[in-house]
Amino acid sequence: MINWIATNILQNPPILLGLIAALGLAIQKKPFADIIKGSLTAAFGMLILTEGVNMLTGIISSINTAVQTQMGLTVSKGLSDISFTADYGGAVGMAMFFGLIIHLLIARFTPVKTIFLTGHMLWWVPFVIVAGLVEGGVRGPLLVGVGALISACYWSFMPWIMRKYVWDATGDDSFLIGHPTGILSMISGFVAKRVGNKDHSTEDLNIPKGLSFFREISITGGLVMFLVDLVVGVIAPSLIPKGSNLVMFSINQGLTFGAGLLILLYGVRLLINQIVPAFQGIAEKVVPGAKPAFDVPILFNYRPNAVIIGFLTAMITSTILVVVANSMHLFSVLIVPLVITSFFECGGAAVIGEGQGGVRGAIIGTAVASIVMVALVGLSAMVLGSTIRNWILIFGGNDLSLWSMISAGIGKLLGGL
Repeated sequence: MINWIATNILQNPPILLGLIAALGLAIQKKPFADIIKGSLTAAFGMLILTEGVNMLTGIISSINTAVQTQMGLTVSKGLSDISFTADYGGAVGMAMFFGLIIHLLIARFTPVKTIFLTGHMLWWVPFVIVAGLVEGGVRGPLLVGVGALISACYWSFMPWIMRKYVWDATGDDSFLIGHPTGILSMISGFVAKRVGNKDHSTEDLNIPKGLSFFREISITGGLVMFLVDLVVGVIAPSLIPKGSNLVMFSINQGLTFGAGLLILLYGVRLLINQIVPAFQGIAEKVVPGAKPAFDVPILFNYRPNAVIIGFLTAMITSTILVVVANSMHLFSVLIVPLVITSFFECGGAAVIGEGQGGVRGAIIGTAVASIVMVALVGLSAMVLGSTIRNWILIFGGNDLSLWSMISAGIGKLLGGL
């Protein structure tokens, strides 16, 4: 039953959000027609958002794979290390289930009123935490118990700690962000507040009338990805499928990326319009004062120019640092450019930085966060050498890297028990 719930509901964001919307509306005693409409629209919004994210991730992942291949590294296929999942997938699932119970108890009985609703992160957070504990030598029931407790602490406290940064950036205190951008966003916001100027917003950039199309995130994002694919295609020819050519392939990738952004933002608007009002019922009756914590693309709708600025800043900064780190052998493993983290986590960090310090804050805050990103992925890859190193090299450099190392440290303290 636990495995069925985990697989079919907790790891199925449209179903999860639809059920939560239905519960919230039912608690508010809304008419049956409104419950059906609200729950299905929330599910549609989450599904549309997810498809947009998948489109973006597909474009970015192909760049990652090409760079890995060019560097002669083992290409990590899929979203998990197969052998680790085979050995410890059950422990991850149990840690997720019991962690959620602890998480809800924290929300109900403490001042920390977070309800973490980013479905896929309900799996990936205990995934990296269990991996860290395994590296520390923890096994058996202790692995599940400690993994559940640490996961619950992350789901509860990280969104709550960064809440004021999120509210400053969005002007909306009705939701939180539940995503591994946490540490990078807080660093960006901290730096931006001290070096930036909130009076000069990324959304008020003085763009010549003839270039006004750059104000559309889909167009700007598509053009940026077109240029990225052009550059990477020259450096790593394996990016280009057989029978295609560099220019046309890059154009198609740019168009797909731009369309993915439009789809993502439409899904965000649908989801916010339905889930926030519905969630008020849960906040009033079940967990008083609770705030839903959503995926980071929710932020992109508020300051879209900052997202592109952050992505470019993170890609340039981190790629230079990756080259330096590899040439100087700073880590015991070769690391690759963090394209996925640069877009999603650093895009969110740029929005937070913009909220604290405008254009200058977004750029400098994201650049500093990018330095931390490279350090985190390199160090966590060293720590996770026997479990999920290939996975963390692609999807790390964020909270997942940080909390995997925290878990490994705790594991070493508990490993002999």
